[in-house]
Amino acid sequence: MGISMTETAAGRVRDFLKHRGKGEGIRLGVKTSGCSGMAYVIEFVDDIDESDEVFEEHGVKLIVDQKSMVYLDGTVVDYAKEGLNEGFKFTNPNANGECGCGESFTV
Repeated sequence: MGISMTETAAGRVRDFLKHRGKGEGIRLGVKTSGCSGMAYVIEFVDDIDESDEVFEEHGVKLIVDQKSMVYLDGTVVDYAKEGLNEGFKFTNPNANGECGCGESFTV
């Protein structure tokens, strides 16, 4: 399946990378945290590891480590503004539930 990103999210990532001045792309991962058990993690990537999965959408590289791929396969990353709030949104077919704030999920 893989991981995909909307044009809106890719544009936002391109802006972040341009402002930062370097980077191969962004890493999408998960960590144990939050009220539902797992939380999404996004960070800049300067060097891609040999074992990473790399997906390219709209000119932006999404890098995922193999451990996180189990939880993220099929996920769509979007960027949305809702009122005063804005940020990345994740549509994850592996998630069985999310906390009320949308910061964490269960599988």
